[in-house]
This record gives sequence, structure tokens and C-alpha cells, in this order.
Amino acid sequence: MQILLTIAYDGTNYAGWQRQKNAMAVQEKIEESLSNLLGRPAILTAASRTDAGVHALGQRASFFAEDLRVPLGKLPVVLNGLLPSDISIQAAEAVPDGFNPRFDAKYKTYSYNIYNAPCPNPLLGQRSAFVPQSLNLADMQKTARTFVGRHDFAAFCATGSSAKTTVREVFACDVEKQPGGMGNSGGLITLTITGNGFLYNMVRIIAGTVIYAGMGKIPPESLYQIINSADRTRAGKTMPPQGLVLVEVGYIGYNSHMTV
Repeated sequence: MQILLTIAYDGTNYAGWQRQKNAMAVQEKIEESLSNLLGRPAILTAASRTDAGVHALGQRASFFAEDLRVPLGKLPVVLNGLLPSDISIQAAEAVPDGFNPRFDAKYKTYSYNIYNAPCPNPLLGQRSAFVPQSLNLADMQKTARTFVGRHDFAAFCATGSSAKTTVREVFACDVEKQPGGMGNSGGLITLTITGNGFLYNMVRIIAGTVIYAGMGKIPPESLYQIINSADRTRAGKTMPPQGLVLVEVGYIGYNSHMTV
């Protein structure tokens, strides 16, 4: 039986999702807990390899277990009792043996949080990027919506990517100011983007480009030119990982819990 987990974690203390030789990763912590529960080594296959410092609300990862010692419905509670407090299993469900969390994903949703105020908020330091400059929310929203569609996102891909193609489709992209902000340009601003897949650091570069538009450094109407140029130097900077959250990984056609 293959079991799919929905996982939330605070990535502050981890070197990313993927198991590494010289640093602690989220995958390693969960595999250790699963191995203790099963009495044998367990290997997770994940939907996304989040970087160091990146958080998740809806990471998905699967493993095989013919000898599960607890009822499937109780698995999250049991595993959470073995895991550190910054990792939490939100759900567990059976999926077909041929299911692959990465390649069967139909969409992924990320959010990027920006704390826009004159002074930093220590409580949001590991949950957002601090931007003290005044931001024009309307220009940020206009720029974000321009990303929607099927494009070559080479200008929004960091070096080191192993992707065979830089073409991706963005289904939705928008910017919202969260309640409780300070004035027109202050408070927490969230970029939310959904697509069929993302290149290396693509969301963080898109966030940097949207922020530059809010600062007046990049005119919103020039975004199509930047996309068509495939020139990384024309887009915004790569924002730090702390503001990034993997919100959801969506699937279609396996069961009600996984259906869009």
C-alpha cells in the first residue's frame, strides 16, 4: 500500500526538504519517525524539494507500507507524537501503487509574504521578507496578473536549474494586502501564485519582480518585454527564502480528498 502524507513545516531550522549528508532536512526527520514506527527503513517521495528556510502548509510525500501498525486515520496523530514541533502531518491517505507525488501533480500553489513597514517586525522575521520602501499595491497587482498564462520563464529561473524546458503555465497570480496594515503601503502583503510547475527560484524571482514594480523600478507594462527577453538580469532580484510557503499541491482523479 502506498500512503500519501500532507505535511506542514516551519523550514527555519532545516536545510530544506531533501535529505542531505551534512545538514538536517525535513525529509530526514519524517523518515526517521516512520522508520521507528514501521520497524524498518522508510523512504519518502515528495512533490516538491523546498529550499532551506522555506515553509510548507501542504507539502505532499508518499511511502510504501504493507505492514502499517496503526489505522491509517490515526497515522498523523501517531507520527506527530514522534516528530519535532516544527513539523506536522496534516493528513494521510491511500493512493494507487503507481501514483507519483511529483509527476502526478496538476498544480502547485505558493505564497510569498512581504512585511512592508518602516521598521522590521521580529515576530515575522522568519515568515516574511522585510521591505521598508513604500510600495504601490496597484502596480504590484497589475504586474502579478501579467504572469498568468503559458510563457517561457527563462528570465525568472536561477542558474543551476536542471529543467529540460523553461516553459511553464501560471493559472493565477495576485497580490493582496492583509488586514491590519499601517496606511496604504504598510503591513503584510502576500503574493499568491498557482501554476503547473515552477523553475528553480522562480517564485522568489517573481516576488522580487513584483516588489520592484511596487517600488517603481520596473514599470508593470514592461513585464511582457522582460518575459520575452529570457534575460534574467532584467527581472527583479531573488527574494530570501523566509517569505516563501508551499501552500498546496493538487491532484485530479484519484479520490475525493485529492480532487480539484
